[in-house]
Amino acid sequence: MTAPSQKIDGADEALGGPKKVTVIGAGIAGLVTAYELERLGHQVHVIEGSRDIGGRIHTHRFSGRGQAGPFAELGAMRIPAGHRLTMHYIAELGLQHQVREFRTLFSDDAAYLPTASGYLRVRDAHKTLVEEFAAGLPSRHYQGNTLLFGAWLDASIRAIAPRQFYDGMHDEIGVELLNLVDHIDLAPYRCGSARNRIDLHSFFADHPQVRSFCPPRLERFLDDVLDETSSTIVRLRDGMDALPRQLAARIRGPIATGQEVVGIDVRDDTVVLRIRQGVRSLTRTCDYVVCTIPFTVLRRMQLSGFDQDKLDIVHQTKYWAATKVAFHCREAFWEKDGISGGASFTGGHVRQTYYPPTEGDPEHGAVLLASYAIGPDADALSRLGEAERNAVVTRELSAMHPELRRPGMVLGVAGRDWGARRWSWGAATVRWGQEAALREAERREAARRQKGLFFAGEHCSSKPAWIEGAIESAIDAAHEIEWYEPRANRVFAVTRPGPSRESA
Repeated sequence: MTAPSQKIDGADEALGGPKKVTVIGAGIAGLVTAYELERLGHQVHVIEGSRDIGGRIHTHRFSGRGQAGPFAELGAMRIPAGHRLTMHYIAELGLQHQVREFRTLFSDDAAYLPTASGYLRVRDAHKTLVEEFAAGLPSRHYQGNTLLFGAWLDASIRAIAPRQFYDGMHDEIGVELLNLVDHIDLAPYRCGSARNRIDLHSFFADHPQVRSFCPPRLERFLDDVLDETSSTIVRLRDGMDALPRQLAARIRGPIATGQEVVGIDVRDDTVVLRIRQGVRSLTRTCDYVVCTIPFTVLRRMQLSGFDQDKLDIVHQTKYWAATKVAFHCREAFWEKDGISGGASFTGGHVRQTYYPPTEGDPEHGAVLLASYAIGPDADALSRLGEAERNAVVTRELSAMHPELRRPGMVLGVAGRDWGARRWSWGAATVRWGQEAALREAERREAARRQKGLFFAGEHCSSKPAWIEGAIESAIDAAHEIEWYEPRANRVFAVTRPGPSRESA
């Protein structure tokens, strides 16, 4: 697989001459596709249905006493440092000085999580977690460190997975795994101020053979659990929207917003797009098109010229919703409670609560990402009206943070329901519960072109639900167009000069 294209001496030149390419969607996948195609010497026109660029990256900025106040990430908010393509673009776009640590679930000893005994601090929860975990095992002959490992793995899964998903699979990571772990020295992986937690990410990195004792269909899910609880996750200091903004600034061709594609007709030598622009309708005939929008949006269009297998994957690809609710607070009251960052697992409708760093003027207040829910949990919040949703989040979170009830503490509320947003109809493709062969087959089918219509987006990648996946698919689509020879109706398998994508 190819890496981001490298500059060659002289002006950009395209193999066989420049191609004219229309890119549908101005999210990360669309912008990277356009950027890479232009570097290869092609002419690109980007069209976006909404009025914004960035797709599912959305940084909401609150106002603070007439000035720009703190911000909340209502979309993508973190990047595992091991996602090398994303880190490559951050450096290439001159954003490396903005890279900061992202503190995640259970990273702060003073954060909370729910147990049968009520909310406990992370630093105090280990005994209760171990007791509750051991009570569900057929045998309790395991070493103390093994039970601690199992308890924190179970707690991490419970915090990340929607309740229905957790209820259906938590017993599957059980006895066989514990039997193997029981023979491994876990002392080097104890962490936390009191060394009463287990660094799961480091453990699995050092012992890849342990993965074979997890059910194959849970492999993708475990990857995400380990990514989300890793100590090597980063963010951008001034907001994640700096990434799409910097990409857009580097693209020479037009990026037209407010142009909604409502129909795609794939023909032998062209792709015809039907576009709605306000009250106007227009038709655009294109030599090549790259479709980067979610399949949840694509399947609501009028599609013709697609083969049946392609239509099937478009209509059958599953997306999960995500709902985020952020509170603009008068002050970072959680800091007085001893919490300096990271996140609590709140349970209930709220699910996860994050404490972003207060890096601006404290006079403008602070942001609390009060609730982050995915899948069926997000759907449950989505069924509530905005006022009722905010009231539910406030009520549930006040049990843990009673400071929210103080008059004037909450200055404003912002939320984003990705499952109900017409430009996404979902937050991301989640292929949890699928074995590797099926995941790869679906990825290949999602990315497979239809004559002059190519596809990119996190749903076409090996890392769905991450920025890394969107970038990976965009690079692939750009190079597929570069080497596409329409007269032969095939793509030549030619290796580009430069590093492989895996080493980028």
